[in-house]
Amino acid sequence: MEFEISNTFTNMKISWSPYTLQFRHPFTVATFSRTTTPIVIVKIEHLGQIGYGEASMPPYLGESQESVINFLSKIDLSKFESPFNTEEILRHIDQLENGNNAAKASIDIALHDLQGKLLNQRTIDILNIKEKPALSSFTIGIDTIEKMLEKVDEAEKYGFKILKIKAGTPNDRAMISAIVKKSCKAFSIDVNQGWIGKEKALDMAYEFKEMGCLFIEQPFTKENMRDSAWLTERSPIPIIADESVKRLCDLKAAKDIFHGINVKLMKSTGIQEALKMIETARSFKMNVVLGCMSESSCAISAAAILSSLADWIDLDGPYLITNDLFSGMEIKEGKVSLQNKYGIGIENLTI
Repeated sequence: MEFEISNTFTNMKISWSPYTLQFRHPFTVATFSRTTTPIVIVKIEHLGQIGYGEASMPPYLGESQESVINFLSKIDLSKFESPFNTEEILRHIDQLENGNNAAKASIDIALHDLQGKLLNQRTIDILNIKEKPALSSFTIGIDTIEKMLEKVDEAEKYGFKILKIKAGTPNDRAMISAIVKKSCKAFSIDVNQGWIGKEKALDMAYEFKEMGCLFIEQPFTKENMRDSAWLTERSPIPIIADESVKRLCDLKAAKDIFHGINVKLMKSTGIQEALKMIETARSFKMNVVLGCMSESSCAISAAAILSSLADWIDLDGPYLITNDLFSGMEIKEGKVSLQNKYGIGIENLTI
């Protein structure tokens, strides 16, 4: 793939290239359906090494390839002597404009990858994070019941031991019952803001708990904090915030409304803030789900570095697409397995 060069800074060169990920199946949740996801791959080059990053833009984030590229073109790192000035560089980038979370995440990921390659170390070791293989879920998008059951077979083929079932339709009970009947795997439910009515949601929480549900994610719209708090107070299983919590600044308002949060690099602006979010969530005694958007093995491998810090993992992105640009983390016996490579642990398959 061809990269467009933005600027050359003090021995650092940034470039980027737009790309489109293709899903194996149409990806449908309560609020939209799509067959592709636009991403932008970023390179930061320094002293002969290349760090890779990724921005993924599902519709609800409000970013696009154009907005990401426009943001990247404004970055001026000439004041920074090296890519090891992580805090200063990311603070500078964050202050350029509000939002642009995925674009900022691409720089964060590329910096961490580059640092590891320059030091001949894995990013997980530089960050002093314990490596502990953890089970990841496999996403079952909304479809006909027959198609959803076929996706359960795919999860089995890839070795996943946990399912994440998308919900938020009038047919939720029938879909989930059919999947549970076919599979004895543990599962969670991701409603993607699709439920209406707190009493009905509570009834389903009790019903799905009896089926073995681990937790329910984002049952109501992100603005509907009142019903979320009501449900959290009464639910027999954890209620997890996703769309309601993007960054660290959102956590304080959510701590008394949800049992936990879903941390994603594309929301948090990258690894650095994701670590802070996890630490803060723990101080609030909240559960942590480590999740992803539709991403290539670049961003997924970066997120996988944080696996041991979460209660539940949902890092199945590379298994849902057909045209991955990288090789990286793998699922082995249902668990996240990192590559023994410097940086975030990826190899570019296009070179």
